[in-house]
Amino acid sequence: MPKIEVLNHEGKNLRSLDLSEEVFGIEPNQQALFDAVVMQRASLRFGNHDVKNRSEVRGGGRKPWRQKGTGRARQGSIRSPQWRGGGVVFGPTPRSYGYRLNKKVRKLALVSALSQKVLDNELVVVEDLDMKEPKTKAFIEIMNNLELERRVLFVVANDEVVDNAYLSMRNIPKTSLITVEGLNVYDILNTNRIVFTEKAAIAAGEVFA
Repeated sequence: MPKIEVLNHEGKNLRSLDLSEEVFGIEPNQQALFDAVVMQRASLRFGNHDVKNRSEVRGGGRKPWRQKGTGRARQGSIRSPQWRGGGVVFGPTPRSYGYRLNKKVRKLALVSALSQKVLDNELVVVEDLDMKEPKTKAFIEIMNNLELERRVLFVVANDEVVDNAYLSMRNIPKTSLITVEGLNVYDILNTNRIVFTEKAAIAAGEVFA
């Protein structure tokens, strides 16, 4: 069972915490991680590219010439696809690129990402994120004490009150806060360090085990 030190805001060790073996101690599955990241990035695509088909192009209401007797091919509209300025056949229309992975694969990818952070020594546990007042300078000092770089993801439990901490960190570039239930593979892998509160680390072991 993996162990990790619980730190206070000054960066000092308070006690050891046993992390869940099923969540933080498995061998990371690289294929599951890859599949999960591709899925999330696909879901982020806008998919709002659009072209006009013949019913959407302006004009073309009148038949350009009579059906027979001209020696030319019959035409019903000057906005047919073969005409210059006509509609586009089978062009792109707004769509969603999102799809979903199997539930077991999603769970495997998530615990693999967390276990990888433990293996890389990029996971930190702090006692809490309780602050008396919202103050960015004070939060930066806490980050310096914990030796955190700017690309940091803080994870808290649902029942923790972290309003002051959130207000303090929201102006710090590449620093974000999320609840345990909101954890996802892309956000975990896209950070240099991930910081759990003690309650969040315990909750993660219960939610994802």
